[in-house]
Amino acid sequence: MSRQTRARSTEAFFGRRRGKRLKPRQAASFALLDRLRLDLSRPAPPDAGTLFADEVDAVRLEIGFGAGENLLAQLERCPRTGFIGVEPFVNGMAKLLTALDGADPGRLRLHDDDATQVLDWLPDASLDGLDLFYPDPWRKKRHFKRRFVNPDNLDRFARVLRPGGRFRFASDWESYVDWALVQCRDHAAFEWLANGADDWGRPWNDWVGTRYEAKAIREGRIPTYLTFQRV
Repeated sequence: MSRQTRARSTEAFFGRRRGKRLKPRQAASFALLDRLRLDLSRPAPPDAGTLFADEVDAVRLEIGFGAGENLLAQLERCPRTGFIGVEPFVNGMAKLLTALDGADPGRLRLHDDDATQVLDWLPDASLDGLDLFYPDPWRKKRHFKRRFVNPDNLDRFARVLRPGGRFRFASDWESYVDWALVQCRDHAAFEWLANGADDWGRPWNDWVGTRYEAKAIREGRIPTYLTFQRV
């Protein structure tokens, strides 16, 4: 299947595009998105680091950043890393843009549509890390095909991650955690990094809790944190 065909067939991975009506300040913040949005109509540069105004030593991608809590924290914590954030939900993108308060970070680029479009556009072995935190679990069995972790997308991850690069996954739905483990176990490009039985219950050292995680804990669900390495 060609990249173009695959990109057209993936819009079902996410659900609704809009929530409540945006507040005036949120709506105005989208002027910043015009400056930070990746231009996928042009060929990707051979070096993904050149996508950023500031010089960077590494590039990471977060798929479905929600309100941007983790993305903003990582920008501050990793001053030599460029970040690409993908979020098709308009209200989530608005929260991130509003938090930036008009600032134009030289190490941030954004995409407000299907993440597979970015994955198919980026050059080979261009990412040092890829994060997928609390994606839609698509809990009904008939919807499992809409889960983002699947063989086609793992092929995409494997292509854009450098050898040794890490794919991090967090979820509060046990069935999706089991699903992700099986999918990655069956993919030759990924190795699960777990040294003990409690590894997947302990968040990463740089982890910033999100509102989705807080909601899960309030409702009695237990978060799980998985790390896979590109071999």
